Amino acid sequence: MAKLSHYGSRGEVRMVDVSEKAVTTRTAVAQGFVKMSPAVVRAVKGLKNPKGNPLEVARIAGIAAAKRTAEWIPLCHPLPLTHIDVTARLCQNGVEVRSEVTATAQTGVEMEALVAVTAAALTIYDMCKALDKGMEISGIILVKKTGGKSGDFLREAGAAVVRNYKKAHKKKARSLGR
Repeated sequence: MAKLSHYGSRGEVRMVDVSEKAVTTRTAVAQGFVKMSPAVVRAVKGLKNPKGNPLEVARIAGIAAAKRTAEWIPLCHPLPLTHIDVTARLCQNGVEVRSEVTATAQTGVEMEALVAVTAAALTIYDMCKALDKGMEISGIILVKKTGGKSGDFLREAGAAVVRNYKKAHKKKARSLGR
């Protein structure tokens, strides 16, 4: 198992020095879910919410939060994000929130994608709480990440699958006798 990188040799917390890491394009996708009663789903669908359209406001909140991730997470590097997409899709029993964040940088954007989803889900809760305070926010997960030294990550069918393509290709080549 890899060691935690935010600790020094004596256990002191530190921001990781990424100055020697290569600048690469990195992308992360995250998702979450806001479970709602059927009455709240109908109200959102019919745009009968006292505060306006929660899906659109949640998108904007997610985008704004991704840009400020280093302010939310103390040891996170501020990154020059090149793309942020946040979607909030109304489902039968709530809202699925999804984000995709990209940067060309020396460290990944997983936290930015997760913060975007979290802020969007909290915004949906805030905008709909007058209708039902019993909503639940759940399933905030990293779905996928690409780029960087650690390789790619893809979550499949409820299980995390880590793919480091360089290692995978070496193993495949060895098994084929190359």
